[in-house]
Amino acid sequence: MRYFSLLLLLFVLFSCDTESNEVDKNPTSASTQDPHSYANVHEIKTEHLHLELDVNFDNQTIYGVARHTMSEHTTSEAIFDVKGLEIMKVTLGEKGKEKATEYSVGKNDELLGAPLKVKVGKNDRQINIHYKTTEATEALDWLPPSLTAGKEHPFLYTQGQAILTRSWIPLQDTPLSRITYSADVKVPNDLLAIMSADNPKERDEQGEYHFEMQQPIPAYLIALAVGDLEYASLGNKCGVYAEPELIKSAAYEFEDVPKMMHAAENLYGDYQWDQYDIVLLPYSFPFGGMENPRLTFANPTLLAGDQSLVSVIAHELAHSWSGNLVTNATWNDFWLNEGFTVYFENRIMEELYGKEIADILALIEFQDLTVALEDMKSGEHPEDTHLKLELDHRSPDEGMTDIPYVKGAYFLRTLEEKVGRAKMDAFLEKYFNEFAFNTITTADFEAYLTEHLLKPNNIDFNTKEWIYGDGLPDNCIQITSKRLDDMIDMAQAFNEGKQSKIKAFLRKERGDFITQEWQTFIRNLDHNLDTELMLKLDETFKFSTEANPAIQSDWFKLSVRTGYTKARPAMKAYLTKIGRRWFIESIYQCLVDSKREGDYEFAQEVFEEAKSNYHFVSRSTIKEVLK
Repeated sequence: MRYFSLLLLLFVLFSCDTESNEVDKNPTSASTQDPHSYANVHEIKTEHLHLELDVNFDNQTIYGVARHTMSEHTTSEAIFDVKGLEIMKVTLGEKGKEKATEYSVGKNDELLGAPLKVKVGKNDRQINIHYKTTEATEALDWLPPSLTAGKEHPFLYTQGQAILTRSWIPLQDTPLSRITYSADVKVPNDLLAIMSADNPKERDEQGEYHFEMQQPIPAYLIALAVGDLEYASLGNKCGVYAEPELIKSAAYEFEDVPKMMHAAENLYGDYQWDQYDIVLLPYSFPFGGMENPRLTFANPTLLAGDQSLVSVIAHELAHSWSGNLVTNATWNDFWLNEGFTVYFENRIMEELYGKEIADILALIEFQDLTVALEDMKSGEHPEDTHLKLELDHRSPDEGMTDIPYVKGAYFLRTLEEKVGRAKMDAFLEKYFNEFAFNTITTADFEAYLTEHLLKPNNIDFNTKEWIYGDGLPDNCIQITSKRLDDMIDMAQAFNEGKQSKIKAFLRKERGDFITQEWQTFIRNLDHNLDTELMLKLDETFKFSTEANPAIQSDWFKLSVRTGYTKARPAMKAYLTKIGRRWFIESIYQCLVDSKREGDYEFAQEVFEEAKSNYHFVSRSTIKEVLK
């Protein structure tokens, strides 16, 4: 799921040494304060983190030591972010030569956690934090065997974005700071451990694994998964991990990943993370995908059976450049991660599957954006329609809407139309190279865009209106698709009761249309559609029971709006099984907004049964919806 421009007179040109990955500090980001972190990274910061982790499934606890190698400094205090952790002790010095030091944990904030303040001398470079996770640790999802595909082994995964890594590792949890890391992890010997680092392909008999991430990354990208996993190679430098029951399906669904990598490199330069693998997690994972470097986390809802949802993988792969390589300095600059990635994702899909499919995907996104903009206009925070967000004193999760993703991508698409694709591609490749392994702000990007694209080509563009203005500017690019227009026309025929067209359509198969065509059809059906016609559609195309989860999500929303209660058993099964937030949140919202008797009570009933199957991210979101 998810900026920069430099004040060029201050900009120190960064060396693209991909072996050392050492860069000069971005002077603008150096003065930026992260409202979502206590860490004093401008005074002292972690350069390398080594983790010693013992993963205990019996009591669902990780016992850990976080060994921080710090920068040279003159301060007497290092501040880390912690949340839901029990700090056992803090020491200074190398392992085996440690000495105790004074530390304190400040007052806990419900959103940010607490500052861990450690006393240091000017020559102290090694800080060791001994700790364990607790029931309050929000990043960890401990799953019993019943919630896995195999039903025999437990599973654990982490989700750190945006500010949850501090709940399983004590560290400076801000994207302003990038670190390398290594880890020694002990797990039960019948399970495999993998991380956002170099990974094993086979299980260790002792359950002991060592990991290295030699490229510097922000803290939210440190990730761990432990389960009954197998590996299947997809080609040179890429593959997929999954439970044995799903490995064959996953390998088929993601077989085009090598082509995606080739297309991405042809667009914007070499892939700089050595290996690109995917791990298929259980259904409780709250997102479609998470771009952890070297190891994308993916939800099994992507296994559509016809590869129609692989754009999510293209999106996570694109993050290897936008987000992972060049990172938003704060979560207020989130559009710099996600808008660029959605744009890049669409370019990959166009290269592989043609412009028609790419335009269909872009239009589906635009449909979602239109709904989001309308909701925000009358909501509590209409300013959230700006690309540059103001999330101080709010959860950064509130900024993870269609605005940074889709409005951000349409900003870049509109810019491309203005300057031409060749110039746009040259600009973006230069951008990724010059800011590689660095963080940037929105102001940084504005200045860089003006200096390196707009001024040299004498182009006038309404950049500030796009970034700081409400809604969509009038010059937003318009994309059309005959295939989606045909589905809109067919939905209109249903709405108007045109029997000849309805009968002809009901003779088709669900496989005659791709996922996005079905979504468009369902979204354009009238909310007053007769429930008997809803039943006929369901009996013909089996939306409630056999469609893929993306189609089902839209179908269940329509079912609520039309009062088609016969979908309820399947809807309950869906909401109980799937924890992907984007798919389930809107269904719960429809039930809450409904004025039909029993819908809100049904939502509450289902959530009470399903909530233990959701990760903290989805669970907390649905709690807010039900309020």
